[in-house]
Amino acid sequence: MSRNLATKLPAECAVGLAPDISISVVSHAQIGLVVDLLNGLETHCQRLRIELILTLNLEEPLAFDLATYSFPITVLKNSFPKGFAANHNQAFTHTRGRYFCVINPDIRLDSNPFTKLLAGLDNSSVGVVAPSVKAESGDLEVTARRFPSPFKLLGKLFGIGWAQDYRLGAQSFCPDWVGGMFMLFSHDVFAKLKGFDERYFLYYEDVDICARLRLLGYQTMLCPLVDVTHHARRQSHREFRYLRWHLGSIARFFLSRVYWKLQFLQEP
Repeated sequence: MSRNLATKLPAECAVGLAPDISISVVSHAQIGLVVDLLNGLETHCQRLRIELILTLNLEEPLAFDLATYSFPITVLKNSFPKGFAANHNQAFTHTRGRYFCVINPDIRLDSNPFTKLLAGLDNSSVGVVAPSVKAESGDLEVTARRFPSPFKLLGKLFGIGWAQDYRLGAQSFCPDWVGGMFMLFSHDVFAKLKGFDERYFLYYEDVDICARLRLLGYQTMLCPLVDVTHHARRQSHREFRYLRWHLGSIARFFLSRVYWKLQFLQEP
């Protein structure tokens, strides 16, 4: 379970103006990273009506004043740690915006990413839209891929036939799936999906939800002209439990009805 710690509502929300975008951020004792993200939103997104739902998945002090920011912030504190899917689904129940955005706390904004991304959702066939993602070095990260298969993963393991699935140009395009560090949905589509599948504790929630979008007739879109920076910590490369969660999620996906329905849909 979780409890609502605090909510700060600026004057415009108090008089009943609903936000355009509801943003969900989950902190795993990462409040310093969260503050940097909040500062980016404050600097670059003041012309948008946004609200932010911050989930503290581990015990940690808040370490900032809610009144510092011009947008409303709702803080939730979990009594026990939850997975990626459960945390963002929980946050969704507290939202009021027309759009729902999932952002990792280690994402940094150098500009307002939302205006162009929202234009992608004007297309009713698009279920989720994402920006391109840069590493701190400035190199593009691979966040748009084709759906995985056991043969592709075996090839990756042995270094055979592994290449980038898509080349990014100037035009938006529709990959099979995009990484979960930044995903923007319409509220109605996310509700129709019933959110992320909470049987995935960590990893492959993004693959699964994009696959379920495909099964419902929606596309996934990536906008290369919009970019954010990812200050990745790569904890999964250092701790065995993350590897265990990753392998478990891969197995769950390949054994799921979603995966097998997808194979049927993609047959020529």
